[in-house]
Amino acid sequence: MITGERTHSENLLPYVNDILVFEEKNQNAETVLPFFADGFPGIVFNVAPNGLYLQHKNKRLSDFFLYGQTINPIELSVKGTYKLIAFQIFPFAVRVLLGVEPKILNDDCFDLTGFIEQNQQLKNLKKAETTKRQIKIISLFLEEIAKNSSLNPDKSILLAINLIVQFKGKISVSELRNKLFLTERTLERRFVKEVGVTPKVFCKIIQFQNSLAQIKNEASNSLTGIAYENGFSDQSHFIKTFKKYTGFTPSEFQHLPALANFIPE
Repeated sequence: MITGERTHSENLLPYVNDILVFEEKNQNAETVLPFFADGFPGIVFNVAPNGLYLQHKNKRLSDFFLYGQTINPIELSVKGTYKLIAFQIFPFAVRVLLGVEPKILNDDCFDLTGFIEQNQQLKNLKKAETTKRQIKIISLFLEEIAKNSSLNPDKSILLAINLIVQFKGKISVSELRNKLFLTERTLERRFVKEVGVTPKVFCKIIQFQNSLAQIKNEASNSLTGIAYENGFSDQSHFIKTFKKYTGFTPSEFQHLPALANFIPE
């Protein structure tokens, strides 16, 4: 089961984009959760008696971790019952809230279990009996560190991120720097510091995400139309980009309903 909900805390609105819950109650289930590039890092709490594993590396993940920009497609696997709560956060929140440089987290994770022993709120996380209570505890933890953080996001880069999302990735780096009155070199340096990837790569990720949403819609049958609508120069370029971020061509992806069902809206 997958659900998504906006955080109700106004204090977290500048930092948290969505809260996603993945859950399986069948003890005999074998679940694979694919994650594709979406431009957002995240904080994950999971309860998985048999462990939650990052495939390819066969790495068992901790109960509480931070993941960075997902550029290459990854899969998480788990056997039996599990619950996974993911706070999808805005890119700059990695540095501002947790003091971690986003770039070092690309396609990687950072163990946050140390925070559980240090933070009074998080000490109750594993004992909490309901998902609602666990979400509340994590929210209170994030509110606390946001209140005490001495770091501030780069306002020019926040504007750049908003422009890229607003234009669905169909904005050039030259247009961005002209709107922000920054040189290309300065824009790229500051963008990588806040987001972990260059503006050009972030634009591609947002373009891809919009095309992914359309492909999931059964009414969207024309790959050529989707390609042009999302700013790709031609269908060949679209297919190449799509396969880079998913491991599948758009046509292959359309024939994988079980896989597509695990991609949150």
